[in-house]
Amino acid sequence: MKKEDLLSEEFLKQFKTGEDLNGFLAQLQKRGLEAILNRELDSHLGYDKHEKSPCSNSRNGFSKKKIKTSFGESELQVPRDREASFNPMIIPKRQSMADGLENVIISLYAKGMSVSDIEEQIREVYNFEVSTSTISRITESVSNDIVAWQNRPLEPVYLIVWMDGIVFKVRESSKVINKTIYLAVGLNRDGKKEVLGMWLGKNESASFWLGVLTDLKARGVEDILITATDNLNGFTQTIKNVFPESQTQICVVHQIRNSARYVVWKDKKEFSKDMKQIYDAPTKQAAKGALEDFASKWNHKYPYAVKSWEENGEELTVFFDFPIEIRKIIYTTNLIENLNGKIRKYTKNKLSFPTDEAVLIH
Repeated sequence: MKKEDLLSEEFLKQFKTGEDLNGFLAQLQKRGLEAILNRELDSHLGYDKHEKSPCSNSRNGFSKKKIKTSFGESELQVPRDREASFNPMIIPKRQSMADGLENVIISLYAKGMSVSDIEEQIREVYNFEVSTSTISRITESVSNDIVAWQNRPLEPVYLIVWMDGIVFKVRESSKVINKTIYLAVGLNRDGKKEVLGMWLGKNESASFWLGVLTDLKARGVEDILITATDNLNGFTQTIKNVFPESQTQICVVHQIRNSARYVVWKDKKEFSKDMKQIYDAPTKQAAKGALEDFASKWNHKYPYAVKSWEENGEELTVFFDFPIEIRKIIYTTNLIENLNGKIRKYTKNKLSFPTDEAVLIH
């Protein structure tokens, strides 16, 4: 299939702006939970899977269990034993999940957690109700699965990759500093979206994104047709350094927010209406004309806002090369911001975190 076909209206019109990431998060949660459940059974039986059984009891396939979380409903494969004596502690029979687990399981898959950090979090979830050897078994299994997920091979081509970061305050050397969880979500050639990875770094910067992009390339990504990003200084050039053929679309929503910061309240409604004429224009040429009108009207009062639109003009209008029905999914990183919103929901009562690990844990 040619690139032109992959980006055709018929192929992409099914995707709506800001479509929820619950499906991805639910799958990642399912993956982690099933790894934990299997290790719980190993501990219950007293031997690992594929080892010779030292007793009469043994594995006996799986049963299905539905759980409801903030990411939606998931169906888990819960391992069984022949004597039916196994009662999972992480998801007890006739109950949902252990308290606090939902807040932890997703974040464990972000790069930046050591094995000891993972073990500590699992121990807290179980609340010291299981033995040290059981915790060690579970930690080993989960750690191996996390490493496998973080380094799994990726598709050679992604049609769109949305990239954004969310900032938290973290205490470091007695000081409170900002650090960022970096997120990348890709749309592959089969029309499926996937979370490509999560990374923890300091304040959002083009240099850190270089490491993220290099990681994606090392895991098999050869080409990204369109990248949707904020207008972080140097970000476009960073992308070009790793994926020189990629078209970079600066998120219009970010641009609108940044521009509106300069505007006094009484002008906001009219100013916003005039901005909309730019990104709602039917063609790139019409958008250019709308920008000229916008600049003529507002440059004397808000020169910084106008300058930002003029300087980023080319990267703000890449989406005009595509059908009207799919433009909105290209020109915004709202898809990422849905995930950020869920992370913020868990952290809204935290003014700062004591360590990097605490950010990922929450």
